[in-house]
Amino acid sequence: MADSPRDSSPEGLVSSNSNSKYPNFEVDYVISYSLPPPSPPSQQLAEAEASFSQLIHLLSKTGFAVEVRPGRPPTTPTSPSSLLIFLRIASHSLLEKQIYRYRVQDWLYGVRTAAPGPPNSLSEQEPITDAERLRLAYLLITKPVNEGGAGITPGVGQWRFVKSVFPLHDRKFNKEWIKDWSTKYILDDEDLLKIRNQFGEKVAFYFAFLQSYFQFLLFPALFGSAAWLVLGGFSWVYAVVNCLWGVIFFEHWKVKEVDLAVQWGVRGVGKIQLPRPQFKFEREGVDAVTGEIVKVYSPYKRLARQALQVPFAGACVVVLGGLILGCFSIEIFITEVYMGPFKQYLTFLPTVLLTIFMPTFTTLLTKLAERLTELENYETVDAHQASFVQKIFVLNFITSYLGIFLTAFVYVPFGKILVPYLDVFQLTAQKFTLEGKPLPTKEWVINPDRLRKQVIYFTVTAQIVNFATEVIVPYAKRRIFKTVEKVQMEVKGEKGAGVEWPRDADEEHRFLKRVREEAELEQYDVTIDYREMVIQFGYLSLFSVVWPLTGCSFLVNNWIEARSDAMKIAANSQRPIPWRADSIGPWLNALGFLSWLGSITSAALVYLFNKSGGGQLGVGSVWDIPGWALLLAILCSEHVYLGVQFVVRGVIKRLDSPGLQKERAERFAMRKELLERMVEEEVVSAQAEKGVGVRDGEKITREVLEEEARQHSGLGPEKVFWLRQRGAEESVEVGRGLIQLVSLANNNTAKRE
Repeated sequence: MADSPRDSSPEGLVSSNSNSKYPNFEVDYVISYSLPPPSPPSQQLAEAEASFSQLIHLLSKTGFAVEVRPGRPPTTPTSPSSLLIFLRIASHSLLEKQIYRYRVQDWLYGVRTAAPGPPNSLSEQEPITDAERLRLAYLLITKPVNEGGAGITPGVGQWRFVKSVFPLHDRKFNKEWIKDWSTKYILDDEDLLKIRNQFGEKVAFYFAFLQSYFQFLLFPALFGSAAWLVLGGFSWVYAVVNCLWGVIFFEHWKVKEVDLAVQWGVRGVGKIQLPRPQFKFEREGVDAVTGEIVKVYSPYKRLARQALQVPFAGACVVVLGGLILGCFSIEIFITEVYMGPFKQYLTFLPTVLLTIFMPTFTTLLTKLAERLTELENYETVDAHQASFVQKIFVLNFITSYLGIFLTAFVYVPFGKILVPYLDVFQLTAQKFTLEGKPLPTKEWVINPDRLRKQVIYFTVTAQIVNFATEVIVPYAKRRIFKTVEKVQMEVKGEKGAGVEWPRDADEEHRFLKRVREEAELEQYDVTIDYREMVIQFGYLSLFSVVWPLTGCSFLVNNWIEARSDAMKIAANSQRPIPWRADSIGPWLNALGFLSWLGSITSAALVYLFNKSGGGQLGVGSVWDIPGWALLLAILCSEHVYLGVQFVVRGVIKRLDSPGLQKERAERFAMRKELLERMVEEEVVSAQAEKGVGVRDGEKITREVLEEEARQHSGLGPEKVFWLRQRGAEESVEVGRGLIQLVSLANNNTAKRE
């Protein structure tokens, strides 16, 4: 029987938002469908119409209820417009089947300890969250048609007019979320669970990592403050403690993410890989394990293309490193050598050059990284993302740390050798002066405070700038664009584009206005936030020995960062697809690398700059530095780091956690239930088979004995052996008779004596 209109909504399986101040009209997803400009006429509009018709039919066939409303109107004859396609899973039964299917899949892959019950009792076994419902709905939209989906891949091929597919924000939840977080200092497990239920485990893992990192920052903030007051910069005591802290945090987080994965029921979910629609296979083959037909791409070709990462890293070093080195040299010349006119203005020249060229080169190299990752042709989304993250990490490592490395390991030790070569800037500038007069300069000396100021800039000023570009700039840009668009509409009139856009129904106007605003927002990418935190961890591990107050700065910044990231999701981005994850992914390897590298750079910086230890601190020649001693300090520091890591890893693994306790309890309960069921079945089977021959309690007569003798006459002695006694009761009687014979014999013996 088909679901009734009242029952067709899947909202009955989850908590309803019907009482929300901003209801979502039971919409699961919205598709923003772009339309080409009405002028000049082109074939694209006909293609968009044909693709739109096919899209609607596929979605309806898959099991979605579909509604279409006007999206962004064309403001000019040459401006694009859009349609909004609203989707809702049409029936309870379809949603129940999808939930049951994927929970069974989780059980088969070991993500769940027990198999799910019948589909009609899923919500009773385990609550169905918004995140689970929306994730399964998105899979229905995107997975291939032969697997029961609609096969929609936004922006690719025939679906190039599909601009985005996004769920709607729950405004009531967002409002309570921001209000709650703005009034508390520490986030608890309940806060993380709410994020997980609303936005999925992938986003929840980021906030869990950020919260754990924030709590661990309390120690370097307090110890760093004390070290700054008592020990000063470049203290070997601070360097040792900071490296130890990095090891403990890294190893603790590896256990913590396993604990969270168990608590959230996603441990091992990384084994369930989502196929990439863009994967191009060469041939089909038979899987050696499953025997199924699989799509195959040559691993040797992929390895050859992966080898292109080496020249890519070289290109990053040459392009970005050359830009940073050039601006670095110009800055030194202007600020520390040049004494000519307009110096107060020329000091901004390196910053202007970096501001202009760094984003441009970074964008070009990022696109190159995307292209290289596409060429590597991975089968799954996770493998593709991991490879892309590796390339992005190389880019960010160069742009974030190279300037400080140049100051610490080039400017100070080799400055007196290299600065004379900066005369090229003076000679170049001299050509633009009257009569080629030489420019006034001063004698150059190493600025010992330059390194500290540079670290302070990256750990304080750059964090503030990043906050502004993440939260304030997008909001301001959106407000400006809306104002410009409104002015254009007023100047040209409602029919300025030659298209009369239909008016919204009164009861839908407020809702549709909000949806159009969300459709124009950027898609949220948690990779960007992970990158910021990992790079920040790198500053703390690599260079905080220069300025021990780095931990204090990051502690304050990360308290604000958690709230600003929440605001970014709630107000400046589309609601993210609630994907699952069981860790922070490839960023864990980046953390481990930076923690290890920190042990090397800290040892080198302390050796070079510590005053009490005879460090150079910009005084003397580079040839006065014993190279063997520097190398020995680095090697000792690294080996001590590896030894401490081994010990800490062993200690932390011995500590128990709520998640692992829960996993053991679930597996114990499952084993106990199976054993009890087996024992019960054995007892029932034994009771059914206990009466071989004559049933217990049956009266033995001459006719019965004669009938048994006829039945047993053709049996061998080994068969007859097991038929002498008919059931447990007769065995008891035979045994009792033998016991009585022994007892009677004992009595007779006693009487004779």
